[in-house]
Amino acid sequence: MSKPRIRCAIYTRKSSEEGLDQDFNSLDAQHEACAAYIASQRHEGWKMLPGRYDDGGISGGTLERPGLQRLLADIDAGRIDMVVVYKIDRLTRSLADFAKLVERLEERDCSFVSVTQAFNTSSSMGRLTLNVLLSFAQFEREVTAERIRDKIAASKKKGLWMGGVPPLGYDPHPDPMRRELVVNEKEAKVVQDIFALYATHRCLNVVTGEAEALGLRSKRHVFSTGREQGGNVLSRGQVHKILTNPVYLGMIRHKEKTFPGKHPAIIDQSLWDKVQDLLQSASVKRRGVPSGRTSKDAAPLKGKFRDETGDLLTPTHARKNGKQLRYYISNRLVSGGADPTGWRLPAPSLEAAVAEAMANHFADHATRHAVLAAVNAADALVASDSVADLAKRIRTDGIDVAATLIAGGALDRGRIAISLDAAALADATGLPTSSMDPDLLELDRPFTCRRRGAEMKIVAGSRAPEPDPVMIRAIRNAHRWSDALKSGTSLKRLSSEANVSERYLARIVQLAGLSPRIQASIVEGRQPIDLTLKRLLRSTPPLEWSDQERAFGFHG
Repeated sequence: MSKPRIRCAIYTRKSSEEGLDQDFNSLDAQHEACAAYIASQRHEGWKMLPGRYDDGGISGGTLERPGLQRLLADIDAGRIDMVVVYKIDRLTRSLADFAKLVERLEERDCSFVSVTQAFNTSSSMGRLTLNVLLSFAQFEREVTAERIRDKIAASKKKGLWMGGVPPLGYDPHPDPMRRELVVNEKEAKVVQDIFALYATHRCLNVVTGEAEALGLRSKRHVFSTGREQGGNVLSRGQVHKILTNPVYLGMIRHKEKTFPGKHPAIIDQSLWDKVQDLLQSASVKRRGVPSGRTSKDAAPLKGKFRDETGDLLTPTHARKNGKQLRYYISNRLVSGGADPTGWRLPAPSLEAAVAEAMANHFADHATRHAVLAAVNAADALVASDSVADLAKRIRTDGIDVAATLIAGGALDRGRIAISLDAAALADATGLPTSSMDPDLLELDRPFTCRRRGAEMKIVAGSRAPEPDPVMIRAIRNAHRWSDALKSGTSLKRLSSEANVSERYLARIVQLAGLSPRIQASIVEGRQPIDLTLKRLLRSTPPLEWSDQERAFGFHG
């Protein structure tokens, strides 16, 4: 009896482009080794396909590779039975990507083999070994990345310039061994002119227009490949970036911190401080409020909150399908462009969360009679009633009442802090400021901001139970279908009766194995904000209940 024919495709990859222009390069060497291995398995029915699937100069940390995508397309079309690689990390270095690839190959009854590591995914032992090796490959990649990040951080602390396009006003040191910046006198004059213009006009738009009229241009940079960049009219965002870049003060910035640099300053300290003060003052001015409207209507939290970097949250808006959408964003996003550390929060959700947190804060103090610092019982009852009434007004009128009481606030990852204005609180309650309990004037609450589908859900402090009918129905179906399967009903029959696919039914049934704590919280509506049915079904939950609870955000 003849062996079944196994159609084999060879995949090769090289991370860097070095040496690819040679007549016989690394990709050719990998292909030749794989071809020889396939030839040695001719007696098993292996046959090499003529096409080549090569990716040169592309990292294994991504699946977006032309050669790999062509390979996967041919696998989906049923043209390939076996993928042959020189080493497993040629296919991918990511454990998560590896799991996706294995699942996709298994769906098409396709396996792959590593020539130098002598195993393949057609056996359970081969799959186990692949997981172990790939775990080490990913570990090596992550450790290398951490080492590079640590080296950059340490170098910047010493004031060194760590490469990239130098800022306007500076050039890299002529000696490539010295990681320093040197002043470009011509460009330095442009920077000094921009700072002087802003100190005079105090308006970014005016400065941008003046800079264009004076012929001031952005930095022109020529890359090693010969490609040119810059030398154009300065935009408003570029002007703002120049005015807020501490490199001109002789500093090197690393994330939110700055360190003394090895390069000389272009701007003196007094001019720098003046410009920063003017920029900060301008950021809290009214922006985009039409005549006849009040700040109460437009953005009640304008100038009230700062993010973890100290940057003010600024109101802005966008239009979608003819509808205006309001946001509060970190001020640096207004003119400085994209910044992964910046905040962008839907205004209605943030305002509602702040109002709810304040209402709960006042109601809690009123219940505990912790409104005044030290008074008799009768005064404490009167004060508690007054604060309880204020909590009710906030719940009725929302942020319009609450915002008038806020002196300032700060957002951090996971926390929100609010300082209340004692005088405003006294006006709202009729209580003397001198006798208020200091704790009444300060809030510090958990702050959760998670996306659920198209909606951004924001919670400050504790939240009311919010049962999700979709998840509750899935939990009920999971137990009903699980009992039916245990009683002997086949998966095929059960899926036919429920009018769902077998795969979907099998994924729902696994929810019956969730820990009692998770199931109870879903039924009661106390599950974490970001826990949705889609997330529950995304992967197989761990077997241990404690592991499940950690994976789905049930802490403590």
